Amino acid sequence: MPRVSMKVNGKPMAAEAEGRTLLSAYLREGLGLTGTHVGCDTSQCGACVVLVDGAAVKACTAFAADLDGAEVTTIEGMANADGSLGRIQQAFQDYHGLQCGFCTPGMVMSTAALLAENPKPTEDEVRHYLEGNICRCTGYQNIVRAVMAASGQDTTALAAE
Repeated sequence: MPRVSMKVNGKPMAAEAEGRTLLSAYLREGLGLTGTHVGCDTSQCGACVVLVDGAAVKACTAFAADLDGAEVTTIEGMANADGSLGRIQQAFQDYHGLQCGFCTPGMVMSTAALLAENPKPTEDEVRHYLEGNICRCTGYQNIVRAVMAASGQDTTALAAE
């Protein structure tokens, strides 16, 4: 079986992967990075979102072998160097943007991609960008507040859901 190498969370990593191995399986089973969740295997829920070369990618739809040499960031790579929560993670905690936590890795990774593209999104832009991520617990309002807070914006004027 061929080895697939990539830089994951800033570190060179490699593991064996068949051509049909999905990135989500490669990360979870090949590299032991279980923070990337798999909820649907059909690209509907967004729980598996990671950053590939800076872009949000649903890991259940990408083949690991196709990403040989890529730079991948997972939820494990979002913490600060000292292990404390990163800015986006902290905002999700502070603004109760999570409940059961299953969707949270994908939401955080999608938020990171959004804020890299648009550092000060409007509420409508946040809602539009996160349309590919499903949460069954929070009703989204607190997630939107968390994203707005992570962008450094005031959250008090957000529309009620």
